[in-house]
Amino acid sequence: MVSSPHEAMHRIFQEYPGLFSRVSEVLGVDFAPPTSVTVMPTDLTEARPVERRVDTLLRLDTEDGDSLLLAVEAQGKRDPAKPASWAYYLSYLHTKYQLQPLLLVVCQDRNTAEWASRTTHIGPPQWPALTLRPLVAGPHNMPRITDTAEARKDLALATLSAITHAADPGIGAILKALSTALRDTPETIADPIVELTAQGLGKLPAAQHWRNLVAVDLSFYTSPLSEEIRDEGRAEGRAEGRAQGIAQSILLLLEQRDIAVPVDARERITSCGDPEILRHWLARTITASCAEEIFAEE
Repeated sequence: MVSSPHEAMHRIFQEYPGLFSRVSEVLGVDFAPPTSVTVMPTDLTEARPVERRVDTLLRLDTEDGDSLLLAVEAQGKRDPAKPASWAYYLSYLHTKYQLQPLLLVVCQDRNTAEWASRTTHIGPPQWPALTLRPLVAGPHNMPRITDTAEARKDLALATLSAITHAADPGIGAILKALSTALRDTPETIADPIVELTAQGLGKLPAAQHWRNLVAVDLSFYTSPLSEEIRDEGRAEGRAEGRAQGIAQSILLLLEQRDIAVPVDARERITSCGDPEILRHWLARTITASCAEEIFAEE
C-alpha cells in the first residue's frame, strides 16, 4: 500500500510545478523555470502488447560468484529508435533479474559500428538520468584471423572474424584459414561453424566463396550446407547428362538424314548445356534441310 509520505513527496510537484526549478538550484543543477506545465498520465503500462525481444540473452556466472546478464544485439544499419529500446532492455532486465546487464552490439560495417558505440544520454543535458554505453564488435575492432593455427586455437573468434569482416576485401584469406582449420576438427564442432559462417555471410559475394571452400576443403562433412552443395552438384550433373544425351540425339538424327554437320554447328550443339534449347533444336532437326536451320530462331 502506498504511504502518505510517498504521495506527498511527488504530489507537491503537481500542485506547485515551479518548485522543481528551485529544488534543482539547491541541488546545483541549472534548470530554467517552466513556462507551461501539463500534468501527464502516470500509468506507464502499455495500452496494447508491444513485443520487445533482445536477439540473444545470456547469464554469465563467474568463478568468484559474480553474475551478469549479457544481451547481444545484431545491428545491420543505423536506427535512431534503437538506443531507447536498448536502454529499456537493460532497465527491464535489471528490474526482473536483479543482475547487472551488459549490452553487446555486433555489426558488419564500420559506420554502423561507430554509430552504435556512441554513448547515449537519456534525460535533460544538465543531468542525464540514464546513460547507455554498449560494447560494440565490428570490422573496426575485431581481428582479421588469416592464420590457420590462430583460427584453430579459437574457432569461435575466427568465425566471428569472418562474419564481422564479411564485406572486407581480404575476406578470402579469413575464410580460407577457417576452412583449413576445420579440416581436422570433429564434425560435431565443425558443423555449427560451417552453418553459422554461411548464415553470417548472407548474400554477400563472400558467401559463394565460402560454399566453394566447403565443397573442396570440407566435402567429407555432412552439415546441411555440405549436403546442399552436394545436392546442387548432383542436380547439375543430371542436367548436364540430359543435355549431352539430347545433343547426341540431334547429331545422330542429322547423320541418319544424311545432313552434313559443319564443325561450328557441331561445337554449338555439343557445348550447349541447356536441355530446353536442345529440345527445340531436336524438334527442328526432324524437318531441317541443313544443320544451320535448327538454329534459325535462336
